[in-house]
Amino acid sequence: MKGVAEHRRDPGAPQGGRGAVKILFAASELYPLVTSGGLGEVAHALPHALAALGEDVTLMLPAYRCVLERLEGREATGECLLSGVGRTHAARLWWGKAPGIRLPLLLVDVPPLYDRPGTPYGETPGDDWWDNGERFAVFARAVVEVAMGRVASLPRFDVVHANDWQTGLVPAWLSLESPRPRTVFTIHNLAYQGLFPRSLFTDLGLPPHWWSLDGLEFYGQMSMLKGGVVWADRVTTVSPSYAEEICTPEFGCGLDGLLRLCRAQGRLRGILNGIDTERWNPATDVHLARRYSAHRGWVSAKAVNRAAVLEALGCPPEEARREVPLAGFIGRLVAQKGVDLLLEALPEVLERTPLRFVALGSGQERFAQGLEALARAWPQRVFVRLGYDEPLAHRIEAGCDVFVMPSRFEPCGLNQMYSMRYGTPPVVHAVGGLRDTVVDTRDETLAAGTATGFVFTEASAPALAAALRRALAHWEQAPIWRAIQRNGMQRDFGWPRRAAEYRELYHG
Repeated sequence: MKGVAEHRRDPGAPQGGRGAVKILFAASELYPLVTSGGLGEVAHALPHALAALGEDVTLMLPAYRCVLERLEGREATGECLLSGVGRTHAARLWWGKAPGIRLPLLLVDVPPLYDRPGTPYGETPGDDWWDNGERFAVFARAVVEVAMGRVASLPRFDVVHANDWQTGLVPAWLSLESPRPRTVFTIHNLAYQGLFPRSLFTDLGLPPHWWSLDGLEFYGQMSMLKGGVVWADRVTTVSPSYAEEICTPEFGCGLDGLLRLCRAQGRLRGILNGIDTERWNPATDVHLARRYSAHRGWVSAKAVNRAAVLEALGCPPEEARREVPLAGFIGRLVAQKGVDLLLEALPEVLERTPLRFVALGSGQERFAQGLEALARAWPQRVFVRLGYDEPLAHRIEAGCDVFVMPSRFEPCGLNQMYSMRYGTPPVVHAVGGLRDTVVDTRDETLAAGTATGFVFTEASAPALAAALRRALAHWEQAPIWRAIQRNGMQRDFGWPRRAAEYRELYHG
């Protein structure tokens, strides 16, 4: 297993430099091994960007069945006992080697909890395992044991970066240790709090005084995410606007008071996510029918890619090659993403304009059925693919003329940044990271050379329809449209600048 041992620190990866801190980055998802959205993407990209700045980063992940199946190799590094609900789990820890991961990867192997089919959270998307509370509490305990240097052959860490509710108990348990690592807790989506009954709190043997308004109690339930907010040294969200929004009753999910306190204490900060500019690069993207860049060839290339994606979704070749605008949507089919607004707005837009539309995603059945009904009503204009297909996602970004993100709330969002990089101006609702990344097209922003998309402020179908019509009106004015595309393609959405902001937190 020499290859795995060497992978603990890839010879080609930057080594921890002078003044570097040992960072343990813990998350429930990690691209490309297991991901259901932005968390897995960030858990891969941010640590690699930190390593490029000279930091010493180790990744930590549960050893799900699907993760172990995708490894190129693994090597045992230690064992520990972890208390769960009425039982003690014997955990093995592995160094794992996986394609595309150039950092040390530590896996917590507890077969009764993680050796299961399906997603990290349930057998099928949208379902939850009945014992998720124990599963991620045990993972959090493992993170604490590793961070404190209590697992043979592993070092003690200086900083632990925990992510979302699945690791919310990490800062809580570390608050009981002295001396202890500094803690950073990132909220990727406040709507998912990890709520469990009080019986789980008791069965996990948590300190009784934690069951309080100032602890884990949340309207008679236990909130694991609240543990991260209460006890972490620093709390971050994935965009500056979302950091402000979650301090309001509208977006705070019942935790707005706590988050306002966190902000007043100087512990809350919004740091915009970046994107993987190597993987999402139209000049090198292997999934595209024709590659292009902001410097040349994008007009003809996008026409070729539009025809290719439409043909792949069943559009007749002659119809696919017509110069008619194409709008796209990629995402979870849930209310947060504004899918209901899309279903209400699109019929009017299809009636009044030549627009075609393509959607890729999975989620709630009622939204899937709504999209399929729309495709049956407009068989030559609307195309739907249920599920997730990453190569197709790349082709949609490159082949569409407009990308639609009508989210009711959006902590950061990545697709709007992918879209701008691919010369596909987005139509977005002015919330969270969408507001922070997309510059609305107006006379003054066109004159300033900053316009990159189309922003609407009211979460309603009429407002979305109006924004789509406004985008299509600009699409018909080729010189203006090319300028909007160029502005977006030249924006810097890479991770280095964002990683530098996290580095400040680690060293502060």
